[in-house]
Amino acid sequence: MKTAGKLASGWLLTLGFMFMTLSASALFNKIAIEKASRRLPVDFEEQEFVAQNTTYPDNNTVVGGLVFGVPTLILGGWLAFGLYRESQQEKKMINQQVSDRLQSLFYQMLTENNGRVTVLSFAMQSQLPAAVAREYLDEKAQEFHANFKVSEDGAISYHFDV
Repeated sequence: MKTAGKLASGWLLTLGFMFMTLSASALFNKIAIEKASRRLPVDFEEQEFVAQNTTYPDNNTVVGGLVFGVPTLILGGWLAFGLYRESQQEKKMINQQVSDRLQSLFYQMLTENNGRVTVLSFAMQSQLPAAVAREYLDEKAQEFHANFKVSEDGAISYHFDV
């Protein structure tokens, strides 16, 4: 369904821009014809007579382009904006699920290990890269006022009061 919405939005926006371009082109053409008809001829042989009340065929093109172009652009834009909002909500839900999973795993590890967690064990359990796991544990350590212990080989373990 998402692909169909993207295709529909793209086609509507493209069609709307085509109608608006056609309308603008016809308007510029009409203005150019009016300017040309107002110039004084240099030679009487080149003189063209244009009736003042003549309806230009470009008038219909301008109005038709606007009538079809504006609603088409609005509908295509509305569809595109709706798809954008939907994708933002999905990203927010996925981030929330990941956050909930990490928090659940963190609390589970705290209860299993009596409040002691290492970066390596958390990274292995959560399947996160070591840098991301360290960053997450640093945030939780600040939040819960945890103690740090550094082993002789440089490994950091976090000690939370449980």
